[in-house]
Amino acid sequence: MRRPALFLAAVLALFGAVLPDAQAQSGAPAQPPHAYLFGTWTGGLFPVPASLSPQACLSQPVVIFTRDLVIRATLTEQTLIQREIETARASANGTDFRFAATGAPAGLLGGGSAAAAGFGCEDPNTLHVQRRGENEIEFPGCADFSYPLVRCHTR
Repeated sequence: MRRPALFLAAVLALFGAVLPDAQAQSGAPAQPPHAYLFGTWTGGLFPVPASLSPQACLSQPVVIFTRDLVIRATLTEQTLIQREIETARASANGTDFRFAATGAPAGLLGGGSAAAAGFGCEDPNTLHVQRRGENEIEFPGCADFSYPLVRCHTR
């Protein structure tokens, strides 16, 4: 008698995990508060040229937003820096991010590289994104990104 009950509970749990939730059934899947940022952005480190082609924009991204990560380029490193999103909260004019701690090792003479993993903001584990338009954003108060960023389009 116990085995059929356990089997039935396992099957119900499996179907519960497979069946879509009520939001997905209504046709409106839940999107995170930063979904409008998904994609590749350029600028920030430098002013964006007016004649920037889509190929040039996509070949050298400065910031990439995904559901779980924010990836950024720096002027001093060849590799991109990846930050895992701990929380993303919508604000009145953009989105506020809190990143998971980097655990960056201390450098020579005790200087850590946690600041390099940030965006030049007051805290390397936070980022405030201000929306300036449909395809333009900025990171207010972040020294590493003194210019606005624009979305790369594939046209």
